[in-house]
Amino acid sequence: MSTTTDNSLGTYLKDRRTKLDPAAFGLVGTRRRTPGLRREEVAQRANVSATWYTWLEQGRGGAPSADVVDRIAHALMLTDVEREHVFLLALGRPPKVRYQAPEGVTPRLQRILDALELSPAIIKTSTWDIVAWNRAATVVLADYAALPVEQRNVLRLLFGNPHIRERQLHWESIARFVVAAFRADAARAGASKEVEALIDEMSRNSPEFAKMWSDHDVCHYGEGIKQLRHPEVGMIAMEFSSFVVDGRSDLSMVVHNPVTPEDADKVRQLIESQVPASYEKVD
Repeated sequence: MSTTTDNSLGTYLKDRRTKLDPAAFGLVGTRRRTPGLRREEVAQRANVSATWYTWLEQGRGGAPSADVVDRIAHALMLTDVEREHVFLLALGRPPKVRYQAPEGVTPRLQRILDALELSPAIIKTSTWDIVAWNRAATVVLADYAALPVEQRNVLRLLFGNPHIRERQLHWESIARFVVAAFRADAARAGASKEVEALIDEMSRNSPEFAKMWSDHDVCHYGEGIKQLRHPEVGMIAMEFSSFVVDGRSDLSMVVHNPVTPEDADKVRQLIESQVPASYEKVD
């Protein structure tokens, strides 16, 4: 008899199957000895034979194809994380990434940003659109709320906004880093097709971007140090770190921490002296 240890895939599939409500699938009026869907019902929904699916739950036969695993995941109404888990159990790898347009941030996530009082922080999508920010980011990095939505993109700001460019002490090295990290992020998210129009636009408008993009460099965003030339308080040095939002692979949070107490004082000074009318929180 198979055990959980040597048949983890079958055990998991059976567990998910028995937790489904037959009524939710219009399967009513028949008496059932066990909870959930029957094996043959899952097999029919996945368009595989009932015998083969039974063998799969029993740990018999070879590994299923990625297409079959995907159909079974759909048949069992698995969430994204459950679908990934099934792929790992069945094939030893996650499923091929499927790009999904971002849905914005939750109020809870916005409150986390706002709690970082002296740390400019933003949330960006896998295509590097900035969708949330805190007060510190508004006064130190850019007043994002005052910008048209389509301009709230890291590439457009860095290559097309002269004020943003002027603030970067080492603009060229930062620009190369951003282009390489953007390429890696877009590919990782399966968004290569979705960013084609943006890449074409940037290449037409900026020869510098076109040259950097043609170099095909890739890198992780990770962490580092950024030095900004702020028009009100002068140089501000900040350490930055990037974090993927758990459960939202389409979003990442970038947090900038002042390097020294003097840098923190400059951020505090900007916050206390500037009250941008355009600052808005995500509801």
